[in-house]
Amino acid sequence: MESFWRPSPVVVAGPCVLEDDALNLQVARKLAELAQRLGFRAIFKASFDKANRTNRHAHRGPGLEAGIEALSLVREEVGLPVLTDVHETWQVEHVAPCVDALQIPAFLCRQTDLLESAGAAGKPVNIKKGQWMAPEAMSGAVDKVIGAGGSDVVVTERGSFFGFGDLVVDMRNFTRLKTATGCPVLFDVTHSVQRPGSGVDMSSGGEPEYVPSLLCGAAAAGADGFFIETHPSPSQAPSDGASMWPLAELEGLLLSAFRVWHARSPTPEAGCSNRQ
Repeated sequence: MESFWRPSPVVVAGPCVLEDDALNLQVARKLAELAQRLGFRAIFKASFDKANRTNRHAHRGPGLEAGIEALSLVREEVGLPVLTDVHETWQVEHVAPCVDALQIPAFLCRQTDLLESAGAAGKPVNIKKGQWMAPEAMSGAVDKVIGAGGSDVVVTERGSFFGFGDLVVDMRNFTRLKTATGCPVLFDVTHSVQRPGSGVDMSSGGEPEYVPSLLCGAAAAGADGFFIETHPSPSQAPSDGASMWPLAELEGLLLSAFRVWHARSPTPEAGCSNRQ
C-alpha cells in the first residue's frame, strides 16, 4: 500500500493554530495552488488546541468541536488532506474520523498511551522528535505506534535544545532518523528557528531569516519533505507568529528548497510499512 507521505517531496503547511474560516481557507487555497503548479504533495496543518503554551493566558485555538468543523471545511472546500495534533488519548477517537493524519507534538513523543492510541486509530501518524531526544531514541516512539496497529508513520526533525533559549539543527539527523526508525523524515523549519520563551509574556520568539538556509540544508541532507507554518500576516498571528513564514513568500521559499532537493543524489525511499 502506498504511503500517505508519498510521493516526496511532501509539504505540510498551514497556520500554527486554526483561525477563522476565511484565513484557514486562504492559506489552504494558496497551498493547493502551489502544489498543483509546482508539483508536490500538500497537506494542510493547523491545531485546534495549543495545550503546551508557557503562559496560561496565551491563545490556544478554537477547541475540539469548532476545530473539527474548521478542518472539515478545508477538506470539503479545497480538497487538501488535513493534519492536526492531539495532546490527550481521549481526543484521538473524536479527531481521527475527521482528519487524514494525526500528529504527536514533540513534547509528547514519549507518551506511550498517546502514541498507542494514535496507532490504533488507523490513520497515518506524524511524530515530531522531542527537542531533547537523540534521533536513535525515536525508534521507540515509532515502535509504540506500529505495535498498536499503525503502519504509516513519518518522523519530523524540529531542532534540539542548545542551552535554554536556542534550537540547533544537526543535519546528520535526517540520515540517523531514517536509519533508526525506517520511516520517512520531514523537517519542521519554522519551529527550528524559534527562541523559546524569549518573546513578550514568555511567548516564543523567532529568527525566520534563517528559514531559507536551514530548509535548503535539510533538502540537501536527505529530508523527505518539509513542515512549514505560514500565515498571510505573521505579526498578526495569535500563536508562533515570530517564527512563521509569510504566505506571500512561500512560493519562493519552496522553489529554492526544491531545486536543492531535486539536485541531490537519489536515495532509497524509506517507509514504515515493512516494520514488524
